[in-house]
Amino acid sequence: MTNSAFHNHMFLGEEHQRSERKTWAVIWLCAVMMVAEIVGGLLFGSIALVADGLHMSTHAGALLLAALAYTYARRHAGDLRFTFGTGKLGDLAGFTSAIILAMIALLIGYESVMRLYAPVPIHFAEAIPVACLGLAVNIASAWLLSGGDHHGHSHGHAHGHATAHGHDETHRIATAGGEVMLEVFEDGVPPRFRLHSEVGAALASSSISIETVRPDGVRQSFSFRDLGNGLESIEEIPEPHEFEANVRIGGETYPVLFEEHHHAHGKATHDNNMRAAVVHVIADAAVSVLVIIGLVLARAFGWLWMDPLAGIVGAVVIASWALGLIRDTGAVLLDMNPDRGMAESLRRTIESEGDEIADLHLWRLGPGHLGAIVSISTPTLRQQDYYRSRLARFRSLSHLTIEVRQAA
Repeated sequence: MTNSAFHNHMFLGEEHQRSERKTWAVIWLCAVMMVAEIVGGLLFGSIALVADGLHMSTHAGALLLAALAYTYARRHAGDLRFTFGTGKLGDLAGFTSAIILAMIALLIGYESVMRLYAPVPIHFAEAIPVACLGLAVNIASAWLLSGGDHHGHSHGHAHGHATAHGHDETHRIATAGGEVMLEVFEDGVPPRFRLHSEVGAALASSSISIETVRPDGVRQSFSFRDLGNGLESIEEIPEPHEFEANVRIGGETYPVLFEEHHHAHGKATHDNNMRAAVVHVIADAAVSVLVIIGLVLARAFGWLWMDPLAGIVGAVVIASWALGLIRDTGAVLLDMNPDRGMAESLRRTIESEGDEIADLHLWRLGPGHLGAIVSISTPTLRQQDYYRSRLARFRSLSHLTIEVRQAA
C-alpha cells in the first residue's frame, strides 16, 4: 500500500524570494559599474578601465544565471510538469556556475603562467586604482548577497528549538487522582522535568520519580523537589530529549514517550544557488586582493613576477572553491543521500517496534526539503497511516511515500 503525504510540491527555500531580490540588486550594481568603466575608459583612453569593465560583464553574467534560476523556480513552482517541484533548479544553476568558475580559474592560471615566461609591461598608475575599484565593488556585492543571512539562520534555529522543547514535550498523564502534566522545562535554565496537577492537587515529591530509557538502553533516574506550584526534577536532562520516561506516581508507573522533532542539517539545507553567487563574488574579491598585493610589490621592488604569481595563487583558490561547489551540487542532482544521520534515525524509528525497513530512499527536493520513499516489512496489521504518524516528527520530510508489506 502506498500513499503520498503531501500534494503540494512547493519545495523552495524559506529565503527564496529574498535571495532573488538580493541577486538582482547585485546585478544592477555590476551593470552600472560595467557601463561606467567602459565609457570612462573610452573617454579617457584607459585600456585598463575598459578591460575591467568587460570583466565586470562576465561577473554580472554569472550572477544573472543565479537570478534567472530564482525567478524561474518561483514562477513555475506550481507547474505539474515538474514531478518534484522546482527546488533543484538552484542546484542546477549552482553546478553550472561552478563549471564556469572552474573555467575562469583555468584561464587565469594559463595567462599567469604565460606571463611568467613572457612578462608584459604593467601600467601601475592605471592598474592599481582599477584593481582597488574592482575590490570595492566585490565587497559591496558580497555584503548585499550575504546581508541578513545570519538573521535567517537564527530564526530557523529558534523555531526548531522551540518546536522540540516547547508544547510538543508536554504530556498529560491520567492518574487515579486526576490528570498530571509532565513537561521538559528549559526556559533560560538547564532542562529539567516539571510536574503539576491539572486539578490543583498537591503532589508529594517523595512519592514521585522518573526513570528514562534511551534508544541505546542507557537509563537515568530522576528525583523531585517541591516548587510550591508543582515539582521539578533535581537532576538535569541531558540532550537529546528522545527517550521513554517511566513516571512512577503513588506506586503506579506510567510510560511516556518523548520524541524530538528532526530537521535536516548541514548540506541538506544549503541554498547552493546563493552559495554559487557568493563564491563567485568572494573569489573575485580574493583575486583583486592578490592582484593589488602583486602590483604594489612589483612597483616597489621591480618584481614583475609577483603579478603573475598572484594570479596563479588566485587560480588555485578559485579552482578549489569551484570543485567543492561542483561536488556538492552534483550530489544533489544525482539524488545522493543528503543527511545520513536522518536516514539512520528514520530506520531506528521504524525498526524500534519489531518492523523492518526493506528499502529506504532519501533525497533532497530543495533547500531544507527532503523526499523519502520507505518500504516497510511488518508482521503486524499496521497500515501506512500508523507509520506516517510515527515519522511526523521529521519536519524536513516534505514529500513522504510509504509502502507496507506484510511479512510472512
